[in-house]
Amino acid sequence: MKLSRLAALASSFALAAAAALLGAAPASAAQQAASFGYVALGDSYSSGVGAGSYDSASGNCKRSTKAYPVLWAAAHSPGSFSFTACSGARTGDVLSGQMGPLNADTDLVSITIGGNDAGFSDVMTTCVLQSESSCLSRINQAKAYVDSTLPGKLDQVYSAIRAKAPAAHVVVLGYPRFYKLAGTCTTGLSETERGAINGAADYLNTATAKRAADHGFTFASVVGSFTGHEICSSSAWLHSVNWLNIGESYHPTAAGQSGGYLPPFNSAA
Repeated sequence: MKLSRLAALASSFALAAAAALLGAAPASAAQQAASFGYVALGDSYSSGVGAGSYDSASGNCKRSTKAYPVLWAAAHSPGSFSFTACSGARTGDVLSGQMGPLNADTDLVSITIGGNDAGFSDVMTTCVLQSESSCLSRINQAKAYVDSTLPGKLDQVYSAIRAKAPAAHVVVLGYPRFYKLAGTCTTGLSETERGAINGAADYLNTATAKRAADHGFTFASVVGSFTGHEICSSSAWLHSVNWLNIGESYHPTAAGQSGGYLPPFNSAA
């Protein structure tokens, strides 16, 4: 993990221990460590849809105990952890329903957002159920939205995060490429469609990374960690279309959360 606010907190623990051995009062450093606050915002890729083990209290938000924010919090024991990410969330939902825990004492924020605004679910439905030409047309519509409208919506969310948590280190995570091209799949979408869907994910990630950088936030790509684990690979960390549980389609499995999302977040936090 890069040296960060959390690394500084780890140092404060060490300083506290040293102070105790030397007879100095360690309370201040220990109190600082205990007050570290982490807030996890975003959509289904942050709430953990597809990973199972959902918290019943989260209802339709489907917050999983195997989602990367929960795994990170379990490993680092922040003084406070608020998990408000929700399945299906768009930028407006983050603004209206997820930001309550943010405050001047928040130290770390994570977020995935923008895929639902850009119409990812409808893109996948169109590509699965309709013709190749309809699929490519719908992807182009989504990319046009990413160009014209999404940047302003991301700006609203990022500005609101900074206003409510002015001292926080904010990590914006992206989305994986969904298909391994020339992989094991022999039916379903064409290679042209799979390639176009991957390209759309890259397009969304590029736009999101630009907006994050302009707000002084850190963008963490998950494309590298998912490489070799896409749909049509021999070890997929993403659900393909699942007609028995359609909501989990194209979402990370538990392995995708722990192996695909957690390592990039660890490096960026």
